[in-house]
Amino acid sequence: MVKYIIKRILYSILILFAVSIILYILVRCLPMDYVENKFLSQMTQGTINKEELYRIKTLYGLEDSSFVGILRGYWKWLIAALSGDLGTSFLYNQPVTTVISEHMWISFGIAIAAYVLEFVIAIPLGIKAATKQYGAIDYTTTVFAMIGISFPSFFIAILLIKVFSYDLGWFPSQGIVDPYLTGAAKFGNELWHIVLPMIAITIISVGGLMRHTRTNTLEVLNQDYIRTARAKGLSERTVIYKHVFRNTMVPLVTMIAGIIPSLFGGMMILEQVFALPGIGQIAYNALKQGDIPFIMGYNMFIAILTVLGTLLSDIMYMVVDPRIKISK
Repeated sequence: MVKYIIKRILYSILILFAVSIILYILVRCLPMDYVENKFLSQMTQGTINKEELYRIKTLYGLEDSSFVGILRGYWKWLIAALSGDLGTSFLYNQPVTTVISEHMWISFGIAIAAYVLEFVIAIPLGIKAATKQYGAIDYTTTVFAMIGISFPSFFIAILLIKVFSYDLGWFPSQGIVDPYLTGAAKFGNELWHIVLPMIAITIISVGGLMRHTRTNTLEVLNQDYIRTARAKGLSERTVIYKHVFRNTMVPLVTMIAGIIPSLFGGMMILEQVFALPGIGQIAYNALKQGDIPFIMGYNMFIAILTVLGTLLSDIMYMVVDPRIKISK
């Protein structure tokens, strides 16, 4: 186990190194230029000439857009990143680590609550739909799953705002907290503000997991050992929740690799609709402005979480099914 984890960590470091190179080159090739966007009005009015613009780009490290210049810029970024310095955000004028740490917890709180609801709802319904195949429950869950899969996230969000904010007036439509509140009232108000975003994410996500669980359960139900368990006289509840459920979880643990980065990754579209100051909206604004330090720091943060999620997923395979062996 230890040798396997060490080998996977070494592979992960190599992958992260390759990802950082590709990402930096792609970011430097984006059509957005932070300096030109910032001083566009001055350039249009003629108050800034090309020499002054070049001097400003030099301050930001953007003066050389050739391939050699991009590699030189990457080397400077890599040396600083290895020392724990991800640079200062052009747009927010703060260290990248500070911006990420201040805004990722809103996205994390909403996402973790939504994922708990997703698993609590999707897995039992998926198993129930498989055991009642072609029944009323199966068709109902299938329709519900297709609605969540097919409808875009912004449509679900706007529909929730229309019904529960404007028509019923139960929940606030945008923002994270009312400005005049403090203490426990402020915390409770923040929780009330994230109810609709949490419901929107759950509706969007639950369909895919439900269908995935249903498909896996149907495959397990057709296995010989399930027929043997039933032939021994075990109750249907014991067969389903002791034998079927455990083996159904084996393919589902692969989802851990994607869940961990998404918890901190934010939801760009939904955060725009609900006007939430989460990391998704912050990253979107940085991308529009060509904020290279923040884009690099944020995406490498997500890449590290993805690698950790993949490693955790592999380890969870053995927890769920001890028959799985690790090849060293």
